[in-house]
Amino acid sequence: MGTLPHAFSLFALILLLTSGTGADQSTKTQAIFKGSTGIGAIVDTSSRIGKEEIVAMEVAKEDFYSFGNLTFLLINDSQKDTIHAALEAKDLIDTRQVQAIIGPRTWEEVPLVAEIARETQVPILSFADTAPEWATERWPSLLQASPDKRAQMKAVAAIVQSWNWHQVIVIYEDTDSSARGVIPHLHDALREVNSEVSQFVAFSPFATSDSMSKELENIKSKQFCRVFVVHLSFKLAVRLFEMAKKMEMMKKDYVWITTDPFTSLVHSINASVISSMKGILGVRSYFPKMGRRFETFNQRFRTRFSRKFPLEEKKEPGIYAVQAYDAMRTIALGLNKAGSKGGGKELLENILDADFRGLSGKVKLKNQKVAAAEIFEIVNVIGTGYNELGYWTYWSNGSGFSENIHENSTYNSSMIDLEQVHWPGGPRYTPRGWTTLTSAKLFRIGVASLSGYEEYVKVESDDRLGTNFSGFANEVFKATTASMPFFPPYEFQYFNGSYNELVEQLHLKNFDAVVGDVKIVASRHQYAEFTYPYTETGLVLIVPVRSSSKAWSFIKPFTATMWVLISVITVYNGFVVWWIERKHCDELQGSIPNQIGIMIWLSFNTLFSLNGPKLHSNLSRMSGVVWLFVALIIIQTYTANLSSMLTVQRLEPTITSVEELLNSNAMVGYCTGTMERYLTEVLKFKTQNLQHFRSAENYSEGFEDKNISAAFLGTPSAKIFLAKYCNSFIQIGPTYKIGGFGFAFPRGSPLLASMNEVLLNLSEKGKLQELEKTWITPQKCPKMPSDSSSLGPSGFRELFFITACTTTIAFVIYVCRPNLLRHKNIWGIISAVLKRWVSPRRHFTSRRVPNVEISIPEIHLKQTKLSTK
Repeated sequence: MGTLPHAFSLFALILLLTSGTGADQSTKTQAIFKGSTGIGAIVDTSSRIGKEEIVAMEVAKEDFYSFGNLTFLLINDSQKDTIHAALEAKDLIDTRQVQAIIGPRTWEEVPLVAEIARETQVPILSFADTAPEWATERWPSLLQASPDKRAQMKAVAAIVQSWNWHQVIVIYEDTDSSARGVIPHLHDALREVNSEVSQFVAFSPFATSDSMSKELENIKSKQFCRVFVVHLSFKLAVRLFEMAKKMEMMKKDYVWITTDPFTSLVHSINASVISSMKGILGVRSYFPKMGRRFETFNQRFRTRFSRKFPLEEKKEPGIYAVQAYDAMRTIALGLNKAGSKGGGKELLENILDADFRGLSGKVKLKNQKVAAAEIFEIVNVIGTGYNELGYWTYWSNGSGFSENIHENSTYNSSMIDLEQVHWPGGPRYTPRGWTTLTSAKLFRIGVASLSGYEEYVKVESDDRLGTNFSGFANEVFKATTASMPFFPPYEFQYFNGSYNELVEQLHLKNFDAVVGDVKIVASRHQYAEFTYPYTETGLVLIVPVRSSSKAWSFIKPFTATMWVLISVITVYNGFVVWWIERKHCDELQGSIPNQIGIMIWLSFNTLFSLNGPKLHSNLSRMSGVVWLFVALIIIQTYTANLSSMLTVQRLEPTITSVEELLNSNAMVGYCTGTMERYLTEVLKFKTQNLQHFRSAENYSEGFEDKNISAAFLGTPSAKIFLAKYCNSFIQIGPTYKIGGFGFAFPRGSPLLASMNEVLLNLSEKGKLQELEKTWITPQKCPKMPSDSSSLGPSGFRELFFITACTTTIAFVIYVCRPNLLRHKNIWGIISAVLKRWVSPRRHFTSRRVPNVEISIPEIHLKQTKLSTK
């Protein structure tokens, strides 16, 4: 909008210089048209578009002559000049006193024409493809009669996506309507389908053949991309393709996609001209070429067009003709509704209320604009004509290609299912969209020359052979790009600097991608985007190892839970045996502390002695035998596990956890700047307790010099480090989830999605694992025995269950057997059991029993002698 004041001032100057000379003629003309109802039009009469509009409006005038006393149609020539178009508009409004104006066609002409009609509010029905949002607010009488065709840029992007092309070159006309209104939408549409514009080429509307030739030669020699999107006016596009054919750029491997300004006039190209455009794929506005109304219009249009422009070889109407016809009908309906005296604001309101099905489709204005185009036709230039391949439709919920337009149409996201495309290289050959010419610009791949391990990145310089790049990271990159349907030719370039500086080079456009053991961290995303990690992700803690202490080794064969469970089962079995046997031996009775002591002694005597006490009851024998069997297994297992622990050398870490490092203020090593941020912000290490190392290889020196007590490494580097120092260091603690190694690309790179897809395929096919085995030495260190070597209850669960059930069954049978016959219900049994427990307790606690210092076998011997007497 900043250029408008200058244009308005220039126009005012011209009006000032010309207003006096035509005053008399103006007065005479006003008298002629006073009281008449007419429509004015501003067209470029020398162009094919202007010719189609003239004939279509004349046909429409005949059809709507009786509407609103429509008496005349005045068509003025803009002569392709902005100022001249404004002068013609002033003539139509002030002198001819027309009720409405159709045109102009370009946005460069619209502002001046609309400014002239601003005071009188004469409706201006413009055919400009795009108009800024503020235009309708500044000029209320300005109406956009041509559908906004910016959606066609999504159709172009869908074509590019269908053939998996990731880079295109855009050639456009250097006008405000293109540079500001169309090209940004094309750029955004291509980004949505993971494609990018490798180069914008702007041609002036008055470009010479020499300038066009030089620009095409520059593209051909320096750009590997061979997919071109052309958004030029018709005549400029024809000159471009004639030049491209001479330069052999209409052959194999080239792709040319044209937009509406050219494609909508492809029906008018002579056979001698169109022969230089074979293989062009174009997008144009769709209008239904069927029905009685269109057939009648088509016949009348051809007849009048042949008579008016006999030198034109092709006579059929295009989208511009039917739009002009519908614009005439819109104004005629408004005049009919307003009456003979209607005009200005009243006519404008009537036009805004228009709602009908025209030759170009549905005509209904909303916010002073016709609804945006939703259907576009895909055409392919072949031989001396063109073929209609299908359609691309855009709606609120999606978009897609189809072979026809009706309610039951099937839509696909790809145009591959449409008719066969005849490309510049031949009907059956699908262009790659790029070339391998050595003169083309190569992708620059930055490689970290200061890698921590040569297994990942190895850079070797040789005076005779040059620089050689190898290693796991480089080989993964080569395998990935080789599997992609498209990746530009590239070359590796080493970089001497930090990893952060290397990634920043993408933002500075010094590299097109970065390869190496580059960690994926959040702070680097401001400069680049990363692929999926091709290695394991994580951060681990490495510490030195030492021989473990054998103190308290006798309790380590079993876990704490196992010891508790053994104690509980032992006491429980002893209790049941004591309960069953106590009536056979007075020494098993007495005071409560005495009975508890005897019960515990009885329990563990069974566990640790094969010559246990003599038992009288079969129930206690049953319980004792099962428990003795279990005890033998437990004792033998304990002995075997303890022997193993005492004879095998065990290594243990010098530091057991991150918390111990934090509490002791020990020095910790790290080798990348991004790791420092994680250690300080997440793990809460103090900055003064961290020591930076240039690479992970230097960690061993730091440990030897006692400069650090522990070190953090990424999971990929930790594998190599532990494999090299398998008997000196060990990994402890959890793996902290951070990004692994990935390839970096500039933000918004269209290659990123394809790289990720191929990386996943290589991983699923096992290719990444094969490369890892080839380049990275597998870890062969023996694993350090951990607390898991202590045996827990899980392996003895069934044995404990059997002995517990056996003892419980014996206890229940013993308690309930005397009462089963005497009592008929459960309450009687419970009462008898309680009495049996209380009465003996009272009897024996009242007696003074000396301390028992006799063994159970001696007690049984005395009882036997007494019974004999």
